Amino acid sequence: MTKQQKSNQPQINDSEINELNKPSSPSSALESVRKPRRSYRKLKFTVLGVCLLTACGLVKMGVDINDEVAAKFEGQLWQLPSVVYARELALQPGAVIRYDDLINELEALKYRKVSNPSRPGEYSTSRLKVEFIRRPFEFRDGQQDARHVVVDFDYSKVKSIVEAETNRELGYIRVEPKLLGMLEAQTDEQRLYRPMDEMPETLIDALIATEDRDFYQHDGVSPTAIARAFLANLKAGRTVQGGSTLTQQLAKNLFLTSERSLWRKAREAYMALIIDYRYSKDQILDAYLNQVYLAQSGRDAVHGFELGSRFYFGLPLSELRVDQQALLVGLVKGPSYYNPWRYPERTKRRRDLVLQLMFENGVLEQDDYLAAVDKPLDIQDKGTISNRQPAYFGQLQRELTAKVKNYQAGQGLRLFTTLDPRSQEMAEQSVRKVIPQLESKAGDQLETAVVVADRVSGEIRAMVGGSRPGYDGFNRAIDAKRQIGSVVKPAVYLAALELPKRFSLSTSLQDRPLTLKGQNGENWSPRNYDRQYRGEVPLYTALAKSYNIPTVNLGMAVGLDEVISTMEKLGIDKNEVPKLPSILLGAFTLTPVEVTQMYQTIASGGHRSELSALGAVVDNEGNILYQSLPVSTQTVSEQASWLTMYGLQRVVSEGTGRYLNEMLPSSRLAGKTGTSDKGRDSWYVGVDGREVVTVWMGRDDNKAVKLTGSSGPLRLYADYIQSRDPEPLVIQAPEQITEFDYYRDQRGVLSQSCVGQTHLPAWDPQGTLKQGCVRKVETFFKRLFDFN
Repeated sequence: MTKQQKSNQPQINDSEINELNKPSSPSSALESVRKPRRSYRKLKFTVLGVCLLTACGLVKMGVDINDEVAAKFEGQLWQLPSVVYARELALQPGAVIRYDDLINELEALKYRKVSNPSRPGEYSTSRLKVEFIRRPFEFRDGQQDARHVVVDFDYSKVKSIVEAETNRELGYIRVEPKLLGMLEAQTDEQRLYRPMDEMPETLIDALIATEDRDFYQHDGVSPTAIARAFLANLKAGRTVQGGSTLTQQLAKNLFLTSERSLWRKAREAYMALIIDYRYSKDQILDAYLNQVYLAQSGRDAVHGFELGSRFYFGLPLSELRVDQQALLVGLVKGPSYYNPWRYPERTKRRRDLVLQLMFENGVLEQDDYLAAVDKPLDIQDKGTISNRQPAYFGQLQRELTAKVKNYQAGQGLRLFTTLDPRSQEMAEQSVRKVIPQLESKAGDQLETAVVVADRVSGEIRAMVGGSRPGYDGFNRAIDAKRQIGSVVKPAVYLAALELPKRFSLSTSLQDRPLTLKGQNGENWSPRNYDRQYRGEVPLYTALAKSYNIPTVNLGMAVGLDEVISTMEKLGIDKNEVPKLPSILLGAFTLTPVEVTQMYQTIASGGHRSELSALGAVVDNEGNILYQSLPVSTQTVSEQASWLTMYGLQRVVSEGTGRYLNEMLPSSRLAGKTGTSDKGRDSWYVGVDGREVVTVWMGRDDNKAVKLTGSSGPLRLYADYIQSRDPEPLVIQAPEQITEFDYYRDQRGVLSQSCVGQTHLPAWDPQGTLKQGCVRKVETFFKRLFDFN
């Protein structure tokens, strides 16, 4: 080594050399070697542990998500509400159904009037003839295909039904019932499940072209769609396009919230991969088509394209035009943002974009595309799933719970009811119209209830539970027990007429001041409403004029036990009727439904049929869980019922209901007014050939309303029956009913003989006053009838 090299080496002094030569301890040497090794090993194990825990967590999360997905898809995917339908309109030759009735029914079902029907849901008319193509429908007893028929009418009856294609006469055909709404879903989501293979192919193609064009190629998550969305959003400088597949959207809607976070997005993607792996594309699409959110109807969210079609267009999905289908698909992006009622121009642009994508993807031909974009939105005036009938639905819920064993909500049952859409609509309209008119006299807290039932079968056709028909709340039709006043009187008179050897329509009843002693020694002195006394009046007149004193005398002569027994036969629980003379004037409480039951029995010739709103219950596999078969029981004599109805027709023609006769004299209507003590409750029960209608009015706080049965409820009934167009009440006289000629003496007493009356003043047929027997009462009011 040269001097120069040596000089370049670092110099070490003696102390440093001694330090280096000093022997070191073994432990310090080992620690200096092991410390770095221990730290590295600890870090390695920590990282490994974290990785293992993360992996285990991811595996557990994957297992949990897989189980959650499987439980949902392989169990009950949704809590399905019960779907409620109105009664079925059955047509057959000879049925008392008018030309206008069928047209009104088809209009309510949103059938479209055309020149020549060619598709289900279309109809045409000519003189007393209706041609229509009935929609396919799954009735309570099974699926029925579409059917093209021509129905010929003969004034008020069906004359013939002919199948259009074969010209073959048919003996019977049913029109599908109207969808009324949904009942008792345990969720705020509402949907009408419709399998994918029953939905229009153009709708499905439009959805895929718009929302996920690679649906059949990706595995639940589409990197291509994500990249495409990223570039579009980058170019626009804001979010204009999403990268989620239909499967991801389904996963989010079924299992997740709308939270915006990477963790939610990761779970969504993971779920989408699992769903795509476990289930076929058609299964995924079927779920999506019934899950997609399309609108908000009050507190209920509208899900699925079938219910969306009803909400926006009032039509089944199968009957939508391609432009209407495109509008529904366009709403998937944002039902609120593209609300067609609030933002029609924005909605139309979105619809037309969907149509453009359908054209570009070969779903539409150019001519069809151009025709579709030229169409208006053509939506309903207001978005509705159905009209709300909360009172009627309340009755349904009670019957469903009572009559269907092991009933559980959310199972997607189909309920076939007895509601008549026309009757319900007219009843609601009358309430909305008449109650405000009466409030000027009765006050602004006036309430009402209306019950409409079939006169013969007892099937409930309509129900209104308050002065605001579409609102939930206290259902006065079935829950309000109110004093019934004079509407009880037909039961008293019927009890008497059940005893033909003692009483007839001509029986004279005392009409003089009366005082009765009660069980505790108190006095009861009933009075006539007009405070007048007439000495004696015929039984039929006392009923027609609703005189109190003659009614009490009649009831006491018959006996309270017999009267209460008759009420029980008419359908009233005898435990609700105290054994007191005051019950003869209605001093006890019943609900409007109970009153309707009583009159239904009288009006059907003594055949009591239990009032019912529930016709049949069918599960989602087509099994009939319950079916109501109309059964009537003869509980009072046909003859006594007929005579009572004759008296109730006199109420309208000459008694307290004559206001009605002035408007509809040829309908031969029957009815009875009623007013309780101090005017707290007023009633009218009307009967035509079709229905029994009970109307109650009063206040919830039980204060007087300054209305009588004639000035209040009768006015609402008159409005209803004019709109409903009454069926004349013609009841054939039963056997053992014979006509009699009656003569009236000076006191008004009727007899079948002129003997002993030769010196009483009378009028001859020319109207000349002469001495002799009073002319036959039949010249005043046709004839009275009595048992043979």
